[in-house]
Amino acid sequence: GQVLSITRVTPIKGMSYGVQLLVKTEKEELSVHLGPGWYLVNQDLTIEPKDTVEVKGSRILFVKNPVIVATEVTKGNAILKLREENGFPFWNAWRHR
Repeated sequence: GQVLSITRVTPIKGMSYGVQLLVKTEKEELSVHLGPGWYLVNQDLTIEPKDTVEVKGSRILFVKNPVIVATEVTKGNAILKLREENGFPFWNAWRHR
């Protein structure tokens, strides 16, 4: 789909911000939860509004709304890996390097 917007979200007061996308597909507009901002700014792939992306992840209900918790996002030939297939975030291991 096409990225309509990128938003910083702070889930709980005192936590660092997370990043989510609003993506328009042929069927709907969906929020896509990526991960913490500090992790994303250290990756080689940047995502901007109007970019076309392919998202793999899990569709869940969050506050009664469907969202995608992304495991990876593909833009062109570049892939942003966020979580293992079982949902474990790569930044947990990255933080302990």
